[in-house]
Amino acid sequence: MDRDFIPVRIAVLTVSDSRDAASDRSGDTLVERLEAAGHVLAARDILRDDRAAIAEKLRGWCADPQIDVVISTGGTGLTGRDVTVEAHRDVYEKEIDAFGTVFTIVSMNKIGTSAVQSRATGGVAQGTYLFALPGSPGACRDAWDEILERQLDYRHKPCNFVEILPRLDEHLRRK
Repeated sequence: MDRDFIPVRIAVLTVSDSRDAASDRSGDTLVERLEAAGHVLAARDILRDDRAAIAEKLRGWCADPQIDVVISTGGTGLTGRDVTVEAHRDVYEKEIDAFGTVFTIVSMNKIGTSAVQSRATGGVAQGTYLFALPGSPGACRDAWDEILERQLDYRHKPCNFVEILPRLDEHLRRK
């Protein structure tokens, strides 16, 4: 039996001290891809590299019933201003450990050992998926094309993120 496609509602957050709406190529890359795949852009924003502000935005979007997935781009490197990963981990209830591993494998095939500098991460909070990607359009393309496009497609077998989306917050419901 074939499954029907189920669009998910995705928010895109760009973390950067230097980008604005006109120069946000990484955010544009994600929006183009998610919309081309049939998903819905639920929200979009750009924030500076500020851990508390990023975590606050993530929590707000996780609390919004109109958002299923949050993808951030930028701030995943090793410099002192790179705090996106820490902000994500401040919000996560559960980390999707293999997301960073799979992203590293994908990156190794594209950029070799430079992939070791990425701290891409994924997790779950308040029934919402969260993913933090590096700030380059290439990294966003790689993460979407090689991982997220399939995992956010209900038709993907043997399993995908969409089929368990309704159960992410089951521990919060009354029995």
